[in-house]
Amino acid sequence: MSEEVIHSKIWNEVAEADNPFQAKQCLVSGYDVYGDLLGKASWIDYLYLLFKLERPTPEQARLLETLAIAIANPGIRDHSVRAANCAGVGGSTAASCLMAALAVGAGQLGGAREVFLAMQTWQTCGRDIDKWRQSIVSPEPEERADVWPEIEHPPGFDPHGASCPAPVRQTLSALLDCHSGGALEWLDQNRITLENHADCPLAMTGVSAAALTDLDMTPEQGEMLFLLLRLPGAAAHSLEQRDYGWRKYPFFGDSLILTDDPGPPAASNSDTIQT
Repeated sequence: MSEEVIHSKIWNEVAEADNPFQAKQCLVSGYDVYGDLLGKASWIDYLYLLFKLERPTPEQARLLETLAIAIANPGIRDHSVRAANCAGVGGSTAASCLMAALAVGAGQLGGAREVFLAMQTWQTCGRDIDKWRQSIVSPEPEERADVWPEIEHPPGFDPHGASCPAPVRQTLSALLDCHSGGALEWLDQNRITLENHADCPLAMTGVSAAALTDLDMTPEQGEMLFLLLRLPGAAAHSLEQRDYGWRKYPFFGDSLILTDDPGPPAASNSDTIQT
Protein backbone atom coordinates (compact mmCIF):
# COMPACT_ATOMS: atom_id res chain seq x y z
CA MET A 1 0.00 0.00 0.00
CA SER A 2 1.44 3.38 -1.04
CA GLU A 3 2.37 5.90 1.64
CA GLU A 4 0.20 9.02 1.78
CA VAL A 5 2.24 12.19 1.34
CA ILE A 6 1.35 15.86 1.74
CA HIS A 7 3.01 17.73 -1.11
CA SER A 8 4.65 21.05 -0.15
CA LYS A 9 7.52 23.07 -1.57
CA ILE A 10 7.46 25.20 1.56
CA TRP A 11 7.91 22.69 4.37
CA ASN A 12 9.61 19.40 5.06
CA GLU A 13 9.97 17.47 8.28
CA VAL A 14 12.17 14.69 9.58
CA ALA A 15 10.38 12.65 12.25
CA GLU A 16 11.76 11.83 15.66
CA ALA A 17 13.07 8.27 15.84
CA ASP A 18 10.81 7.37 18.76
CA ASN A 19 7.73 9.40 17.74
CA PRO A 20 6.54 9.64 14.12
CA PHE A 21 4.00 12.31 15.12
CA GLN A 22 6.70 14.79 16.19
CA ALA A 23 9.34 16.44 14.02
CA LYS A 24 13.06 16.17 14.75
CA GLN A 25 13.93 18.72 12.08
CA CYS A 26 11.76 21.29 10.29
CA LEU A 27 12.89 22.72 6.98
CA VAL A 28 11.37 25.73 5.26
CA SER A 29 12.57 26.14 1.69
CA GLY A 30 15.64 24.13 2.65
CA TYR A 31 16.50 26.12 5.80
CA ASP A 32 16.52 24.38 9.18
CA VAL A 33 14.03 26.52 11.12
CA TYR A 34 15.32 25.65 14.59
CA GLY A 35 18.94 25.12 13.59
CA ASP A 36 19.60 27.83 10.98
CA LEU A 37 16.94 30.51 11.40
CA LEU A 38 15.97 30.68 15.07
CA GLY A 39 17.85 33.53 16.74
CA LYS A 40 19.39 34.63 13.43
CA ALA A 41 16.56 35.59 11.07
CA SER A 42 14.01 38.31 11.81
CA TRP A 43 10.25 37.78 11.77
CA ILE A 44 10.04 39.74 8.49
CA ASP A 45 12.83 37.63 6.92
CA TYR A 46 10.97 34.47 7.88
CA LEU A 47 7.62 35.80 6.67
CA TYR A 48 9.08 36.66 3.27
CA LEU A 49 10.80 33.26 3.10
CA LEU A 50 7.50 31.47 3.75
CA PHE A 51 5.72 33.27 0.92
CA LYS A 52 8.52 33.58 -1.67
CA LEU A 53 10.68 30.54 -0.76
CA GLU A 54 13.84 32.65 -0.81
CA ARG A 55 15.60 35.04 1.54
CA PRO A 56 14.68 38.69 1.08
CA THR A 57 17.33 41.19 0.14
CA PRO A 58 17.97 43.88 2.77
CA GLU A 59 15.88 46.28 0.66
CA GLN A 60 12.98 43.82 0.41
CA ALA A 61 13.08 43.09 4.14
CA ARG A 62 13.06 46.80 4.98
CA LEU A 63 10.21 47.44 2.54
CA LEU A 64 8.05 44.64 3.96
CA GLU A 65 8.81 45.65 7.55
CA THR A 66 7.88 49.28 6.84
CA LEU A 67 4.60 48.19 5.26
CA ALA A 68 3.90 45.86 8.19
CA ILE A 69 4.30 48.70 10.69
CA ALA A 70 2.15 51.04 8.59
CA ILE A 71 -0.83 48.68 8.47
CA ALA A 72 -0.41 46.75 11.75
CA ASN A 73 -3.04 48.88 13.45
CA PRO A 74 -5.67 50.37 11.10
CA GLY A 75 -7.08 52.30 14.07
CA ILE A 76 -10.43 52.51 15.79
CA ARG A 77 -12.13 54.10 12.75
CA ASP A 78 -11.44 50.98 10.69
CA HIS A 79 -14.33 48.56 10.16
CA SER A 80 -12.29 45.45 10.97
CA VAL A 81 -11.07 46.91 14.27
CA ARG A 82 -14.61 47.96 15.11
CA ALA A 83 -15.73 44.37 14.55
CA ALA A 84 -13.01 43.06 16.86
CA ASN A 85 -13.93 45.65 19.48
CA CYS A 86 -17.60 44.66 19.37
CA ALA A 87 -16.62 41.04 19.88
CA GLY A 88 -14.27 41.97 22.72
CA VAL A 89 -16.73 44.06 24.73
CA GLY A 90 -19.35 41.39 24.18
CA GLY A 91 -17.18 38.82 25.94
CA SER A 92 -16.40 36.72 22.88
CA THR A 93 -13.39 34.43 22.75
CA ALA A 94 -10.02 35.57 21.43
CA ALA A 95 -10.53 33.56 18.26
CA SER A 96 -13.95 35.14 17.74
CA CYS A 97 -12.45 38.64 17.99
CA LEU A 98 -9.83 37.84 15.37
CA MET A 99 -12.35 36.11 13.11
CA ALA A 100 -14.61 39.16 13.32
CA ALA A 101 -11.71 41.37 12.24
CA LEU A 102 -10.81 39.00 9.41
CA ALA A 103 -14.39 38.72 8.16
CA VAL A 104 -14.96 42.47 8.02
CA GLY A 105 -11.42 43.26 6.87
CA ALA A 106 -11.62 40.82 3.99
CA GLY A 107 -13.92 42.93 1.83
CA GLN A 108 -13.70 45.41 -1.01
CA LEU A 109 -14.04 48.63 1.00
CA GLY A 110 -10.65 49.17 2.58
CA GLY A 111 -10.15 45.41 2.95
CA ALA A 112 -7.95 42.66 1.62
CA ARG A 113 -10.06 41.97 -1.46
CA GLU A 114 -9.58 45.57 -2.53
CA VAL A 115 -5.81 45.04 -2.31
CA PHE A 116 -6.20 41.91 -4.45
CA LEU A 117 -8.11 43.86 -7.11
CA ALA A 118 -5.64 46.76 -7.01
CA MET A 119 -2.75 44.32 -7.50
CA GLN A 120 -4.58 42.80 -10.46
CA THR A 121 -4.75 46.31 -11.91
CA TRP A 122 -0.98 46.60 -11.55
CA GLN A 123 -0.62 43.30 -13.42
CA THR A 124 -2.89 44.49 -16.23
CA CYS A 125 -1.87 48.14 -16.51
CA GLY A 126 1.70 48.21 -15.28
CA ARG A 127 2.96 51.79 -15.44
CA ASP A 128 0.83 52.87 -18.39
CA ILE A 129 -1.27 55.87 -17.36
CA ASP A 130 -3.71 55.41 -20.27
CA LYS A 131 -4.41 51.82 -19.25
CA TRP A 132 -4.96 52.96 -15.68
CA ARG A 133 -7.43 55.60 -16.82
CA GLN A 134 -9.33 53.01 -18.86
CA SER A 135 -9.31 50.55 -15.95
CA ILE A 136 -10.67 53.20 -13.59
CA VAL A 137 -13.39 54.26 -16.02
CA SER A 138 -14.34 50.74 -17.17
CA PRO A 139 -13.18 48.18 -14.59
CA GLU A 140 -13.06 44.49 -15.38
CA PRO A 141 -15.95 42.49 -13.85
CA GLU A 142 -15.19 40.41 -10.77
CA GLU A 143 -14.25 36.83 -11.69
CA ARG A 144 -15.90 35.37 -8.59
CA ALA A 145 -19.32 36.96 -8.93
CA ASP A 146 -20.75 34.11 -6.86
CA VAL A 147 -18.71 35.36 -3.90
CA TRP A 148 -17.90 39.02 -4.50
CA PRO A 149 -20.34 41.67 -5.74
CA GLU A 150 -19.15 44.19 -8.32
CA ILE A 151 -16.91 46.74 -6.63
CA GLU A 152 -18.46 50.20 -6.49
CA HIS A 153 -15.27 52.29 -6.63
CA PRO A 154 -11.79 52.09 -8.19
CA PRO A 155 -9.76 49.66 -6.08
CA GLY A 156 -7.02 51.35 -4.11
CA PHE A 157 -8.91 54.62 -3.73
CA ASP A 158 -11.22 55.94 -1.01
CA PRO A 159 -14.73 56.62 -2.35
CA HIS A 160 -15.62 58.66 0.74
CA GLY A 161 -12.42 60.72 0.90
CA ALA A 162 -11.99 64.40 0.17
CA SER A 163 -8.19 64.47 -0.04
CA CYS A 164 -5.37 61.99 0.42
CA PRO A 165 -4.91 61.51 4.21
CA ALA A 166 -1.57 62.34 5.81
CA PRO A 167 -0.89 58.73 6.98
CA VAL A 168 -1.32 57.47 3.40
CA ARG A 169 1.11 60.08 2.04
CA GLN A 170 3.55 59.46 4.90
CA THR A 171 3.44 55.70 4.30
CA LEU A 172 4.06 56.14 0.59
CA SER A 173 7.04 58.39 1.35
CA ALA A 174 8.48 55.95 3.90
CA LEU A 175 8.13 53.05 1.49
CA LEU A 176 9.88 55.07 -1.22
CA ASP A 177 12.82 55.51 1.16
CA CYS A 178 13.11 51.72 1.19
CA HIS A 179 12.67 51.10 -2.52
CA SER A 180 13.29 53.35 -5.51
CA GLY A 181 11.72 52.74 -8.88
CA GLY A 182 8.92 50.28 -9.52
CA ALA A 183 5.24 50.66 -8.74
CA LEU A 184 5.72 52.84 -5.66
CA GLU A 185 7.74 55.53 -7.42
CA TRP A 186 5.36 55.58 -10.40
CA LEU A 187 2.39 55.82 -8.03
CA ASP A 188 3.98 58.75 -6.23
CA GLN A 189 4.68 60.56 -9.51
CA ASN A 190 1.18 59.95 -10.89
CA ARG A 191 -0.91 60.03 -7.71
CA ILE A 192 -2.73 63.29 -8.40
CA THR A 193 -3.50 62.31 -12.01
CA LEU A 194 -4.88 58.96 -10.86
CA GLU A 195 -6.93 60.63 -8.13
CA ASN A 196 -8.43 62.96 -10.71
CA HIS A 197 -9.38 60.02 -12.94
CA ALA A 198 -10.84 58.14 -9.95
CA ASP A 199 -12.51 61.26 -8.52
CA CYS A 200 -11.38 60.11 -5.08
CA PRO A 201 -8.08 60.08 -3.17
CA LEU A 202 -5.52 57.32 -2.87
CA ALA A 203 -6.18 54.93 0.03
CA MET A 204 -3.90 52.78 2.17
CA THR A 205 -5.06 49.77 0.14
CA GLY A 206 -3.63 51.40 -2.98
CA VAL A 207 -0.27 52.09 -1.35
CA SER A 208 -0.19 48.53 0.05
CA ALA A 209 -0.96 47.06 -3.37
CA ALA A 210 1.94 48.98 -4.94
CA ALA A 211 4.36 47.91 -2.19
CA LEU A 212 3.31 44.26 -2.43
CA THR A 213 3.68 44.46 -6.21
CA ASP A 214 7.23 45.75 -5.79
CA LEU A 215 7.84 42.83 -3.41
CA ASP A 216 6.89 40.52 -6.31
CA MET A 217 3.89 39.13 -4.47
CA THR A 218 0.98 37.71 -6.44
CA PRO A 219 -2.48 39.24 -5.86
CA GLU A 220 -3.39 36.11 -3.88
CA GLN A 221 -0.30 36.46 -1.70
CA GLY A 222 -0.93 40.18 -1.26
CA GLU A 223 -4.50 39.58 -0.17
CA MET A 224 -3.39 37.03 2.43
CA LEU A 225 -0.56 39.19 3.75
CA PHE A 226 -2.80 42.24 4.08
CA LEU A 227 -5.23 40.19 6.18
CA LEU A 228 -2.43 38.85 8.35
CA LEU A 229 -0.47 42.05 8.88
CA ARG A 230 -3.49 44.07 10.07
CA LEU A 231 -4.43 41.65 12.86
CA PRO A 232 -2.14 43.00 15.64
CA GLY A 233 -4.12 46.23 16.00
CA ALA A 234 -7.46 44.44 16.00
CA ALA A 235 -6.18 42.04 18.68
CA ALA A 236 -4.80 44.78 20.93
CA HIS A 237 -7.90 46.98 20.65
CA SER A 238 -10.29 44.11 21.31
CA LEU A 239 -8.41 43.27 24.53
CA GLU A 240 -8.44 46.91 25.59
CA GLN A 241 -12.17 47.28 25.00
CA ARG A 242 -12.84 44.00 26.83
CA ASP A 243 -11.15 45.51 29.90
CA TYR A 244 -13.16 48.73 29.61
CA GLY A 245 -16.41 46.78 29.33
CA TRP A 246 -19.51 47.35 27.28
CA ARG A 247 -20.77 50.21 29.45
CA LYS A 248 -17.91 52.41 28.21
CA TYR A 249 -18.29 51.34 24.60
CA PRO A 250 -20.26 54.04 22.74
CA PHE A 251 -22.30 51.60 20.67
CA PHE A 252 -23.86 49.80 23.63
CA GLY A 253 -25.10 50.86 27.06
CA ASP A 254 -27.30 53.93 26.86
CA SER A 255 -27.51 53.57 23.09
CA LEU A 256 -29.61 50.42 23.48
CA ILE A 257 -33.22 51.51 23.88
CA LEU A 258 -35.95 48.90 24.02
CA THR A 259 -38.98 50.41 22.26
CA ASP A 260 -41.41 47.58 23.00
CA ASP A 261 -40.50 46.82 26.61
CA PRO A 262 -43.33 44.66 27.99
CA GLY A 263 -42.40 45.61 31.56
CA PRO A 264 -41.95 43.22 34.50
CA PRO A 265 -43.74 39.88 34.29
CA ALA A 266 -47.14 39.71 35.94
CA ALA A 267 -47.34 37.81 39.23
CA SER A 268 -48.75 34.30 38.86
CA ASN A 269 -51.32 32.73 41.19
CA SER A 270 -48.60 30.66 42.77
CA ASP A 271 -46.57 33.74 43.74
CA THR A 272 -46.50 34.58 47.44
CA ILE A 273 -47.16 38.26 48.10
CA GLN A 274 -45.66 39.56 51.31
CA THR A 275 -47.02 42.66 53.04
